[in-house]
Amino acid sequence: MSTVDTKTTPVAADVPPPITEATQHGVYPKMSHDERARFNFEACLYKTISKQIAPGNALAYEKRVLPKFEKENSRKPETRHDVRKAMNKDPLHNFWGALRRNTMEMRQVNGQHVTLRQLDDLAHRAAEINAGSNRLMLDPSVEVPAYVKAVDHHCMPGSYHRELIEGDVSPAANYDAGFFITTGGTIGGLCDGAGESIAQWLKDQDANFKPKRILDIGCALGNSLLPIAQAFPEADIVAIDISAPMLRYGHARATSLGVKNITFMQMSGEDLSTFADGSFDFVMTSIFLHELSTKSLPKIMREGYRVLSGGGAMLHLEQPQYGDDMPVYEQFIRDWDSYNNNEPFWSAMHEIDLDELLVGLGFAPESISHAALRSGDFDMTNEDHGRSPAWHAYVAKKA
Repeated sequence: MSTVDTKTTPVAADVPPPITEATQHGVYPKMSHDERARFNFEACLYKTISKQIAPGNALAYEKRVLPKFEKENSRKPETRHDVRKAMNKDPLHNFWGALRRNTMEMRQVNGQHVTLRQLDDLAHRAAEINAGSNRLMLDPSVEVPAYVKAVDHHCMPGSYHRELIEGDVSPAANYDAGFFITTGGTIGGLCDGAGESIAQWLKDQDANFKPKRILDIGCALGNSLLPIAQAFPEADIVAIDISAPMLRYGHARATSLGVKNITFMQMSGEDLSTFADGSFDFVMTSIFLHELSTKSLPKIMREGYRVLSGGGAMLHLEQPQYGDDMPVYEQFIRDWDSYNNNEPFWSAMHEIDLDELLVGLGFAPESISHAALRSGDFDMTNEDHGRSPAWHAYVAKKA
């Protein structure tokens, strides 16, 4: 396994960077003094929870929960579910969990306040930038799947596909501002550390890798894609998502930042029939697979394989899969979002053997590789699993 470490603005040991350090662009939401102050408070609270309270979970497990479990069951916990049920009775763990959940809700309340009061202005700014472009292709006939409609992802009312007015971009603006806060600025002013890591890894693996066409499935507003578009400026890039607000905002954001080789298309990854077999040299997803139902995920990956050209590469960036080499306690702590942060498919997705799935699509086992990617400066000894800027890439090359 290879490791790539890209550097962003250093973060002070005690205080995360203020929201004013987030990179501004043509559709970034405008904030009052009080709105900025609330975001900054939330960033500090996130860091306090992560660095000062979260380590208490492991102590509670080792000193209280594990001994009690072994005494009552005459065995060690065998699964993350064993650990979860036992830890849910511990007061320190519940205190940490309540703070973490409430902080996410606070972030959404402030983000809604910021974006909804300028709903019309955000839509107007995006429309002005997007006007006349042939690289924004929306399709009102695309249906949001029932499993997506059923969830307010990350505690955001209506989730990221909600449209309150014509041309709405407010869900994406909320995401854009809030992402900097929840990551504590550790992945850069544009929150694009994952994309920078992918781009750097691709160049390190093969300096001659110059894909002509790239497909990003589930692009959201393009955080991870823009560094790749900049790394391969000659490539024709297609970014698809089912959310029109995300695509409107993403296109306007990319354009205002000078990135103009991406076509944003409203489309489901389950049906890529618009594209011929073998029409892309590189197919990717970034922190997307865990948003998919167990039925949708293999369909999307199968379509991705179909449109990938011979000799092309597929890359999926996620958190590491659960397996025998990961302790059940770590599996449990990584699984928290599935039960407490409106990520219903997180748990099941991280059980899937992705290597086996890739082989089932047609990739040769020897063509599959893994890479640990990370961005920024952070203390791995106190890692808040799932929230630190560290990811796992699953890569496969098509014969």
